[in-house]
Amino acid sequence: MRTWTLPENIEDLLPTEAAKLERLRRVALDLFASHGFELVMPPLLEYVESLLSGTGHDMDLATFKLVDQLSGRTMGIRADITPQVARIDAHLLNRQGVTRLCYAGSVLHTLPAGLGKSRQPFQAGAEMYGHAGLDADIEIQQLMVDVLRVLGVVNVQLDIGHPAIFRSLITMANVTPEIAEQAFVATEAKDIAALKSLGAALGAAHGAIAALPTLYGDASTLTRAAQILPKEKNIVDALSQLVAIEKHFAQQGIKVSVDLGVLGGFNYESGITFAAFARGAPDAVARGGRYDEVGKAFGRARPATGFSMDLKALLPLVPDEPVRGAILAPLQPDAAAMIEIVMLRASGETVIASLPGHDACLHELGCDRKLSFIDGRWATVPLT
Repeated sequence: MRTWTLPENIEDLLPTEAAKLERLRRVALDLFASHGFELVMPPLLEYVESLLSGTGHDMDLATFKLVDQLSGRTMGIRADITPQVARIDAHLLNRQGVTRLCYAGSVLHTLPAGLGKSRQPFQAGAEMYGHAGLDADIEIQQLMVDVLRVLGVVNVQLDIGHPAIFRSLITMANVTPEIAEQAFVATEAKDIAALKSLGAALGAAHGAIAALPTLYGDASTLTRAAQILPKEKNIVDALSQLVAIEKHFAQQGIKVSVDLGVLGGFNYESGITFAAFARGAPDAVARGGRYDEVGKAFGRARPATGFSMDLKALLPLVPDEPVRGAILAPLQPDAAAMIEIVMLRASGETVIASLPGHDACLHELGCDRKLSFIDGRWATVPLT
């Protein structure tokens, strides 16, 4: 076996891609900060009791686990940072008002989320706690659209759904947790046949639940849903929220689609879910939703909504910055040359020391200029 071979769907980022990823991280975090989102840095691993609290079965399956040699307890490497941020809000910050937090860091998945997906995404996102109103959902979704635009992702489209509709129907059906899980999986997969086989177990709610995977498309989907689904208060309220969101973004010229069969990525969303799609991307470039119930596991339930994106997955969608050449400097500069080098670096230039015996490799370093002593002063001239 070659000792340099990496595991499947685990990859290195070489200088060009690594620099691009770092640029995206800085741009995203700077934008989040300008909107009042404070940066937090949760640990890469935690005890599984904390890491998986308030999350669904999907998160458990996606999490690598290992035994802590200090305590003997089972630890997990995070597969999603959102629950960690919820823990920070509920247990560490313990604020009473609205809290806005953001983050950026690597996560690890036991299996790739799709064909060609990395098992080590670089996740960046923003979360808002303390406000249950629709205003918070719209602010978070607007921030997602804005950060994708600033990063250079074009032709962003928004897809929205509401898992509370499915939950209300399951509550009306009064089924066992096992049947509820089967219905959840079948609805997410748009498996009409599987839902049909659950007809007897779902009872009177079967028709409405089976209709959810078919309720997708443009804004007219919400009109169809209002006609098909029961006039139960939670369902009516959920549809009204989706109508308001569609209008908000349609006014900006952003295409909005509706999919009531989408129930959330890791099965902990409790309210509006949303995803952004863009030209050239086979899957969503960012996802989010409301997850008011996650904080309960940490002893303090808080209204919560947020989104995340894999910055590594955005690399092919974002234009490269113009390449700026480096300046070759003397290996042992005198005081005047050192002052010039410091000033050049402070202005954003890359200045590389000239090591002996490597003149033939200067193009690999990107050098296109050199610092030369001309007419009594140090000056930058083209590298010939």
